[in-house]
Amino acid sequence: MPLDIFIPYWGDPSYMKETVNSVLAQNSDDWNLTVVDDAYPDREIERFLSELQNPRIRYIRKENNGGITENYRTCVSMATEEVMVILGCDDVLLPNYVETILDAHKRFPGAAIIQPGVQVIDENSQVVKTMVDVIKQRVVRPHGNGSQLVSGEFIAANLMHGDWLYWPALAFRTDRIQAVDFRDGFPIIQDLALIMDMIYAGDQLLIDPIVCFAYRRHSNSASSSKLIDGSRFIGERDYFALAASQARELGWTKAERAAKLRLTSRAHAIALVPKALLAWDTKAAGTLSRHAFGS
Repeated sequence: MPLDIFIPYWGDPSYMKETVNSVLAQNSDDWNLTVVDDAYPDREIERFLSELQNPRIRYIRKENNGGITENYRTCVSMATEEVMVILGCDDVLLPNYVETILDAHKRFPGAAIIQPGVQVIDENSQVVKTMVDVIKQRVVRPHGNGSQLVSGEFIAANLMHGDWLYWPALAFRTDRIQAVDFRDGFPIIQDLALIMDMIYAGDQLLIDPIVCFAYRRHSNSASSSKLIDGSRFIGERDYFALAASQARELGWTKAERAAKLRLTSRAHAIALVPKALLAWDTKAAGTLSRHAFGS
């Protein structure tokens, strides 16, 4: 049973080549790779993949740029294997990723989402430890030894307190992710929104401690570029209000309360206020403050 790996491509060709090479370097050959090029102006990746002449790699180029949400939808709709992953075009699979995911699926076939262990790398592919990731992995993430299968209000409330998941590292049961859709209007937080919709629908999340993925964190990401101006947090605030209403309909009072509190999101905004003020951006400082202290 091959792992269906999809890369919605738009970005730096050098990072993308590193990503593709990390797929080729897997200990297991039980994978298929589909690259969906969202009409990136540079055709270098198309040439690179053509030269590889690997029958397990499929390249599709869209005629027009549709944006990341539409490209995610395209990837999900094309998946045909039992398990799929939407890999970031600047992230790196460690050599044991495919075998780790397929083994986890074999042991826990009911899990709709698999979160394996992750290390963080910088722009130069060096392993780093940032304050954000220390908090995500040591404070917010559920504690426990070995594999953990979680679901229901427990994990819903946990993720509303803080999203500690690493979206590009996640593997999904294809039938379960195809049963939902990405929500329009949340381009930065769309990944959490989809995962929460799956959890609200009763799906299970498997936490596997085996480190097999390298998540790239750098200042040029879409989410990072929208931090200082505060625009990211407008979308977050709207989403948390929606998530609270979903929890309320299920009678999940702890999850509803967590969504209203959105503690780590508020703390993140507070931490950015001084940077906005130093940049003399009072509008951004106001947006950040409203997110941090508003209802």
